[in-house]
Amino acid sequence: MDTIYEDMRDGLDLDAIRRGGEILKKGGLVAFPTETVYGLGGNALDAEASAKIYAAKGRPSDNPLIVHIADWDAIEAITEGLPPAAKLLADAFWPGPLTMILNKSELVPRATTGGLATVAIRMPSHPIARALIRAAGGYIAAPSANTSGRPSTTRASHVVEDLSGKIDMIIDGGDADIGLESTIIDLTEEVPTVLRPGYISLEMLRGVLGSVELDRGLIAADSKIRPKAPGMKYRHYAPKAELIIVEGPAERVREKINSLVHEQLARGRKAGVIGTDESLLYYKEGDVRSVGTREDEITIAQHLFGLLREFDESDIAVIYSESFETPQMGQAIMNRLIKAAGHQIIQV
Repeated sequence: MDTIYEDMRDGLDLDAIRRGGEILKKGGLVAFPTETVYGLGGNALDAEASAKIYAAKGRPSDNPLIVHIADWDAIEAITEGLPPAAKLLADAFWPGPLTMILNKSELVPRATTGGLATVAIRMPSHPIARALIRAAGGYIAAPSANTSGRPSTTRASHVVEDLSGKIDMIIDGGDADIGLESTIIDLTEEVPTVLRPGYISLEMLRGVLGSVELDRGLIAADSKIRPKAPGMKYRHYAPKAELIIVEGPAERVREKINSLVHEQLARGRKAGVIGTDESLLYYKEGDVRSVGTREDEITIAQHLFGLLREFDESDIAVIYSESFETPQMGQAIMNRLIKAAGHQIIQV
């Protein structure tokens, strides 16, 4: 398959958006930018299009897809028994990086929802995403536009690397603003529950709804759990090299990483280090890279997936990473990092 590449880094190309919308209406696949990560879009109401998404990604078919909408009115047709909490959250955070799990209507095929009676819904804020959704008829199912298990894509070059030749079109809208997938909140339970942390924090959600729980199993390594939300069950975000997180007081973390890197080099194995702008000078050996600055946590979120992909281009056997317990996004960053590491953590 020849994949069409459309460059919209300088602004919307309405003709290309219309072409993308027609591809989606006919059951094809289009990768497009959102404010979180790039999405791999198909017609959410077409079971065959959803099957194509799973095939292109190599994604297990019981892992639900998120349905993207551009207008609030679109939500009523694809849900049943819409709770008041959904409107409250939409007024506060939509369009934006929040996904709500609601009871689905018959209009949404179970091929899109991983066989579940619930549907995950998001209204992105990115202008290209919103224009494409409308051009496609209002409903685009879109997981992250990457090969399943690999780091999510935060720029079009990542999408080209993973999916060129497998999908119909890639739209380049520049680098993602946030760099981590949306927060997911389940509104079908008695108490709203966060199933995946993201830019919209637990505290922000409680500020709107009051009582909101955090699913304590969201970073558990239990592969037997049937996923209710995208990204809960399977290994995600993994680089080719082994990734190990070192947690503890900053000075002891740096000492431990330096010791581990030295041991690897002595064995003839290349080692990488993920630090921050503040800590790079403390590391003396290995392929040392900064993921951002602790003074601005969004920089860590923006660069995490891209940095993991950069290490894939080097002959690195093992990567040691600092941990990142930052105020707002620390939980989301660590959720992705722990999954990428396969839950390998060293406490010091």
